[in-house]
Amino acid sequence: MPLAALMMDAMRTFAVVAHKASTTNARLGVVLTPSQAVVRLGRGDVALGRIDVMASLDGVERGLWTLDLLERRGVTVLNPRRSLSAAHDKLATAAALEAGSVLHPRTVHVAPWLPVPAFAPPVVLKPRFGSWGRDVVRCDSRAELLRALTQARTRVWFNATGGVLQELVPPAGYDLRVVVAGGRIAGAVHRVATAGEWRTNVGLGGRRTPAVPDPQACRLAIGAAAALGADLVGVDLLPLPDGGWTVIEVNGAVDFGGDYSLAGEDVFATVRSALVPDAPRAGLRAAPALASA
Repeated sequence: MPLAALMMDAMRTFAVVAHKASTTNARLGVVLTPSQAVVRLGRGDVALGRIDVMASLDGVERGLWTLDLLERRGVTVLNPRRSLSAAHDKLATAAALEAGSVLHPRTVHVAPWLPVPAFAPPVVLKPRFGSWGRDVVRCDSRAELLRALTQARTRVWFNATGGVLQELVPPAGYDLRVVVAGGRIAGAVHRVATAGEWRTNVGLGGRRTPAVPDPQACRLAIGAAAALGADLVGVDLLPLPDGGWTVIEVNGAVDFGGDYSLAGEDVFATVRSALVPDAPRAGLRAAPALASA
């Protein structure tokens, strides 16, 4: 998003709006909950939206409305509500990527109130607001798909919002996660699946290794962030059997660490300079921490 609003002489506040003071959030700036941000931030301040999906996987954590309120107050909001919502909602992500001509596997909505789509396996069933690889099921046959949908009916998320079926990209044992900040590549790693596991999530035993994304991967990742209008996201890409990459998911509250750094640069410094390039000149300062709300 344009950062002309940041070109102000007065001292301004920078805050990460999130419910969790994760290591990533704390390294990016002082963390304010949505309710704290409403109290603390005003015209000329800068807020980075990092509200995540709920642990129950049936939606986004409370407080998205505060990002709209902050914008109306004159706060510069990075990762605004509409972008963060689209990144967290895999159905909305797929629609945005298609509209932006960004390569992405075919994705359709499934829910208890919808007929089972005529979608030929192999496919992957995912929560619509999923994360951490939880409840992601690979279905190599129609029978496996029907069993997975039956099992999903016991999950809160499936009955509340449904899920998505996504065309399976043949697993290669690894994927590429790219951090995009302010339209720039800020960091990247390969995530390598543990033995016997096709999913690459670190929470499922995967490990991170250094990566330097090639030009096509960089173009896809930047295009995915632009399609969602997002300022800071993680873009997950899988290699295609015939070469090249496809975007699998976009993570609006991506966690990352020093192992994502490229060319010896600190990934957090790269992200901050990409998001707020005029910060030293304009006197940007961190927000003071408030008592928990």
